[in-house]
Amino acid sequence: MPNPLSDNALNQLFREARTHNGWQDKSVPETLVRAVYELTKMGPTSANCSPARFVFIESEEAKAKLKPHLSEGNRAKTMSAPWCVIVAHDLEFHEKIPQLFPHNPGAKEWFADPQMRAETAFRNGSLQGGYLMMAARAMGLDCGPMSGFDKKGVEETFLKPLEGGENLAANFLCNIGFGDETDLYPRSPRLSFEDACKIV
Repeated sequence: MPNPLSDNALNQLFREARTHNGWQDKSVPETLVRAVYELTKMGPTSANCSPARFVFIESEEAKAKLKPHLSEGNRAKTMSAPWCVIVAHDLEFHEKIPQLFPHNPGAKEWFADPQMRAETAFRNGSLQGGYLMMAARAMGLDCGPMSGFDKKGVEETFLKPLEGGENLAANFLCNIGFGDETDLYPRSPRLSFEDACKIV
């Protein structure tokens, strides 16, 4: 029999969760960020390929490096957030397939084509970015996902210096912390089932 989550849990994850632009002056410990990732990594991906790579920005020094790569509307809210996560993906994720898909290590060859590999990395990395947000909400945190940044600048500043960084591509950014309810916009409408879905 189905065993749905409680209404309180569904409200926290979906119905009452919002995209936050302002943040309480309240720190988020690294242990909580690590707990968010421990949930995130359990989400499904193609052949367990797990291409997402996350760069968690907390220090003032790192935020100062990020600031010039943000669109003007994203700067203040990102500088005040306890954490900003670069959600990226590894275009050479297939090298870890033997480790992640041990019952069929030859599955690495499924991703030999660079274009197919790039599509797989983007699709599954995006999924994992969504899992990260839901995991953060499940742990009592709030999120502020964003586009509006200089992709090349972020990659050059934060990704390229990492080991294997030449193979990493930035997807989106997500601020994480305890949101300030006073900075919320009114909730925008959503499409109805009839507008967004078809049963065939």
